[in-house]
Amino acid sequence: MDNLDLSVLRTAAGWRAEQRGVVLGTITRTWGSAPRPVGSLVAVRDDGQIAGSVSGGCIEDDLVAQLRAGSLTLDRPAPLRYGVGAEEARRFGLPCGGTLELMLEPLGPRSALDDLLTRLTRGERVRRTLDLATGAVTLAPAERGADTLSVTDTQLISHHGPQWRLLVIGAGQMTDYLAQMAQALGYGVTVCDPREEYADGFAIDGVTLTREMPDDVVTAFQVDDATAIVALTHDPKLDDLALMEALKSPAFYVGAIGSRVNQAKRRARLAEHFGLSDAELDRLHGPVGLNIGARTPPEIALSILAEMTAVRYQAGGNTVEAGCAL
Repeated sequence: MDNLDLSVLRTAAGWRAEQRGVVLGTITRTWGSAPRPVGSLVAVRDDGQIAGSVSGGCIEDDLVAQLRAGSLTLDRPAPLRYGVGAEEARRFGLPCGGTLELMLEPLGPRSALDDLLTRLTRGERVRRTLDLATGAVTLAPAERGADTLSVTDTQLISHHGPQWRLLVIGAGQMTDYLAQMAQALGYGVTVCDPREEYADGFAIDGVTLTREMPDDVVTAFQVDDATAIVALTHDPKLDDLALMEALKSPAFYVGAIGSRVNQAKRRARLAEHFGLSDAELDRLHGPVGLNIGARTPPEIALSILAEMTAVRYQAGGNTVEAGCAL
């Protein structure tokens, strides 16, 4: 399941393959509040069809109107600014005085769109550098932690691919839903399961599968504060191995499936056998997920990602027991 911006790029590439003219818009700057963050994409086909979003719809409507009026016939990238004054801000759904700037880019052979999509399909994070004078694009591996986007008088540098990482212990049915939903939210997903009966049948495009032991995988994963780790096997021999390393790491989220009773037993095991401190154990989200009454695997996957999102934005939230006591 693609995230929104990857979906825009795929759609634009499909239009290009049909020999259609396509203009790609990238939000490069915002002042005040804005409907979408910097780096968001919209693609406009030569007949006015839209893919993606940079506002609540008003800016997209204006782009279509400009295209039909012939003012989006570009031979090189060009900036376009919305919402400079109060009246225009209201028209385009921005707060009074808010401003949003787009870089409009006519896509062509030098846009390297197919190469970018090939790399993104492999799960890579890519730095895309657009020469504003010529429209030529160069691609390179992105450095972790680099800004999503930067723009100068001569070039636009944008980063594409997973901004966050999710390591899931266990390749069961719930993992199928969790992995695909996480991809849509911009996570690069790795699944660890040494059990043949689970790993042999697991295959999701763009998701890495490893059969190594969980503690070794967590150690080798180079966990940082953009990493989430979720244990879903119900097997203490596997989940505990992952958690003993994960809870000592800088991961922004560590969760484990199981009822409150099983979580209490797990906490006791981790303290007794692996020497984890109370502070480290307090980092464990268990039962995992927000309390939305989840019962089915996709509902539980949704609750887990909701809690991960809340933690990312430091919004807090209660955990769920009913759906995770399976």
